[in-house]
Amino acid sequence: MDTLERLEKIIAERRSASPESSYVARLNAKGLPKIAQKVGEEATEAVIAALSGDSEELTGEAADLLFHLLVLLGAKDIRLADVLAELDRREGISGLVEKASRKDD
Repeated sequence: MDTLERLEKIIAERRSASPESSYVARLNAKGLPKIAQKVGEEATEAVIAALSGDSEELTGEAADLLFHLLVLLGAKDIRLADVLAELDRREGISGLVEKASRKDD
């Protein structure tokens, strides 16, 4: 089991914990809009860190973004394995071709 799979499992376990004792449970108690907001905040912070040229800061922000994305996926009952399968499906397909195949993009 790799790091993201372990983290996904921990997040799933903590969703049912008390919001007073678990950040994941607290986020889930606040609902999907709050979780999505956190993903957006972390993505913005990652972009700012990337533009600042500080690789250590970007590394930390990327970790925060991945964590919050896993919380969001868990809240929507989407497994990391499904996301990885989608990436596998796209492998070998030109990014321009794949993007053109999407509806309304």
